[in-house]
Amino acid sequence: MPLGKPAGVRCVQLTADNRCQLFGKPERPAVCGHLQPGLDMCGVSNEEAILLLAQLEQATTFTARASRLNSGHDHNFQTISVTK
Repeated sequence: MPLGKPAGVRCVQLTADNRCQLFGKPERPAVCGHLQPGLDMCGVSNEEAILLLAQLEQATTFTARASRLNSGHDHNFQTISVTK
């Protein structure tokens, strides 16, 4: 995925049994190599892992977009104001 993997999209490098086809190869993205699998990320089943990873992606998506907004690179981000 040359432009990165969007949140909520299955990685094209995963096999049917959820193994990375690039594991151990130099072309494996650095971000994948930095992941530290554990109970907080993987849970105790495939179903729980998918749910936890979706939550992680959702949580980091806003942060990534907010960061791009602050740097002036995301012109599609809508700013809202909240009043009390």
